[in-house]
Amino acid sequence: MPISSPTMTRPEILADVGSLTRSTEPAVLSHFNIRRVVDIFGSVEGRDLGATGRDVARILDANRKSFPRGTFVTVKGQFETMRTSYRGLLAGLGFAIVLVYLLIVVNFQSWLDPFIIITALPAALAGIVLFLFFTHTTLSVPALTGAIMCMGVATANSILVVAFAKERLVHHSEAVEAAIEAGSTRFRPVLMTALAMIIGMIPMALGTGHGGEQNAPLGRAVIGGLLAATIATLFFVPAVFAMLHGEHAAGSPSLPDDGGFELTELSNDNYDQNEH
Repeated sequence: MPISSPTMTRPEILADVGSLTRSTEPAVLSHFNIRRVVDIFGSVEGRDLGATGRDVARILDANRKSFPRGTFVTVKGQFETMRTSYRGLLAGLGFAIVLVYLLIVVNFQSWLDPFIIITALPAALAGIVLFLFFTHTTLSVPALTGAIMCMGVATANSILVVAFAKERLVHHSEAVEAAIEAGSTRFRPVLMTALAMIIGMIPMALGTGHGGEQNAPLGRAVIGGLLAATIATLFFVPAVFAMLHGEHAAGSPSLPDDGGFELTELSNDNYDQNEH
């Protein structure tokens, strides 16, 4: 194989300047942060990305001790993006619950009533998990987004019940009667608000149309969460209100209905004795 150059007076051959040997080398060389890497690509079929990624991580952990010295193995791609999104959305869900609680504390000027209000949120989370399980829907970013949406509607409905129960408690000073009256009076507004949201999410939950299966988890999460949260708002929240406010009223001194003053009629003998 001749080697020529414009500056060379006579051509050379490759055997004079180098040696040729047969070996095996990769056809493509990849680098990440200047470090040479070997990319192994894989795709998911018939399973969700989270379960497949956990299986891959389990295999890597089991064989990590047999890797050559200086070898690093990192799982990247959509699995890493999914984990980052999950961490952000779960942190956002927890921050939303804490922020809503603190805002209600400022509004109600109390620590007890906001706690009663957010007791409906665990039921909403349970409803989301159960509805996704029964519909064979995997947990995804749209599902977590729907969970955050559901927290706001569930909290608003619970505020309606607790605020009305507080008004009735001031009126007749019976926590049980106030809770029952609040649950029965606010039944229609709470039910109408929840049904409007649920009916609006049914087409999305069905996942019909082109690309509808991508947003179906969002609608299913909202429907499942609101179904459970509505039941908890109408039955569980009034029960918690009656229990906590009943104990609070039992532990505090009772006052008469005339503003705290009680007039006692004294006889003439007692009046003379007190004056003396």
